[in-house]
Amino acid sequence: MSDIQITIRDREGATHKIQAPTDMNMNLMELVRTWELAPEGTIGVCGGMVMCASCQVYIDSTHPLPDKTDEEEAMLSEAFFVKENSRLGCQIPLENSLDELEVTIAPES
Repeated sequence: MSDIQITIRDREGATHKIQAPTDMNMNLMELVRTWELAPEGTIGVCGGMVMCASCQVYIDSTHPLPDKTDEEEAMLSEAFFVKENSRLGCQIPLENSLDELEVTIAPES
């Protein structure tokens, strides 16, 4: 089993250092839901289908990430509180290259 560390700031500003598995085919949205870092029903409402933007996060570190798909760009164009560093957590698979990743969960829209 291979774990990485990810730092997640929740919507109340609390910081959580999470050991995240890279061998379970999880994404960042699923990690937030698993650790219950946001109230149920406010993260990943669409189940990770790129249809709601409820899993929006701000990337606070400089890790290389997969390029945004057209679907992700479209969802972010309709979301609230979007910033330059906004991404959808469902589109960020947990991989070894993301060790020490730092993110902030965007405010609920």
